[in-house]
Amino acid sequence: MPDLEIRPILGTMRRNPVGAILIALQVAFTLGVVANSLFIINDRIGLINRPTGFDIDNIVTVQSTLLDDPADKLQQVRTDIEALEAIPGVIAATSVTQLPLSNSGSGTELFASADPNAPEVNGARFTMTETGLDAMGLTLAEGRWFREDEIKLPSTYGDPINVVIVTRVMADALFPDGNALGATVYDHLRRPVTLIGIVEHMQGSWISWQHLDNNIFTPQVPMQRFARYVIRTEPGSLDQVMSQVEPTLAATEPRRIVQRLRPYSEIRDRTYTEHRAMAIMLGVVSVLLIIVTAVGIVGLVSFVVRQRTRQIGTRRAIGAQRLHIVRYFLVENWLMTTGGAIVGMALAFGVNYWLANLFSLPRLDPWYLPAGLVILWLVGLLSVFAPARRAARISPAIATRGAAL
Repeated sequence: MPDLEIRPILGTMRRNPVGAILIALQVAFTLGVVANSLFIINDRIGLINRPTGFDIDNIVTVQSTLLDDPADKLQQVRTDIEALEAIPGVIAATSVTQLPLSNSGSGTELFASADPNAPEVNGARFTMTETGLDAMGLTLAEGRWFREDEIKLPSTYGDPINVVIVTRVMADALFPDGNALGATVYDHLRRPVTLIGIVEHMQGSWISWQHLDNNIFTPQVPMQRFARYVIRTEPGSLDQVMSQVEPTLAATEPRRIVQRLRPYSEIRDRTYTEHRAMAIMLGVVSVLLIIVTAVGIVGLVSFVVRQRTRQIGTRRAIGAQRLHIVRYFLVENWLMTTGGAIVGMALAFGVNYWLANLFSLPRLDPWYLPAGLVILWLVGLLSVFAPARRAARISPAIATRGAAL
């Protein structure tokens, strides 16, 4: 049938180009925005779902500030930990100076040799006790964790330490040949330290830092009156344990302020709030753009059908079936969508180039363009189907009398 030929359709579009151009431009803009939105949404979701390396869903954190200087701070921390571990449902507890995924804290660097020209390897620094491995739910890949006799109360966080544990990524950065365990590394003042253990994986403090997986563990407790505790619970016991933390700490030392008692998942959710909000916002914008595009296609095709009522009726009178009329409009819309998509692909890369330079986003994966194109093809075909069916129902007799659709 001639209705299925591309050339007559293109000829009609050339004679009345305004509608086709409007649809093509709308499709181009939508594809450019939707492709980048899908890419950014997937990137944000990927960041949020990265493995943390610790038992985040079963951990409680709490801060404690003593009102008086303790006679023995190290012993006070041990007393607190023992009391917390005695709560039913608690697996282990430890003191820490900073929290992974909190977007706050401090870092330091290690060197593989004492050579002044040796490259530094940066990482976030976490001080923990001998119970830290179990309290965080970490996986020890090689070596051992700290012993009780190695835990110190520093006068400053610059005090020398004898042993250190690092994550696998940091160990590989220090010793690419894989001989990290048992090696002597050097701190920021080039003092020798023995690397006694390697943790398989743990995310650090700053989620956007390029060295997020580079982490250093030292055997120390917090200085002065402040302490932060991480408490790991058995699955299903988190709420019950949380209700017992404050009275337990008050029982060991009443003159203290207990605050920021919360599940660790709350810290993660708060840290990723902006990423989650961006993904939701871009998703809403994409859906709205697709709806606007669909409405535009429906409106334009309905207008075109009314304009071509006599022409459609004539074709029906000379033998064109309803299916041929429907397919004519589907093919016409497909051509307009494809033309707009070609422009939209160039626009998508242009928008991504601008976003990458402005916000340091990764480059657009080309596979998002075919995905966006398929979505717009489907939207276009579904949008044009109802007006096309109305066109196919035009009676040849009514059309020849010039009746409106």
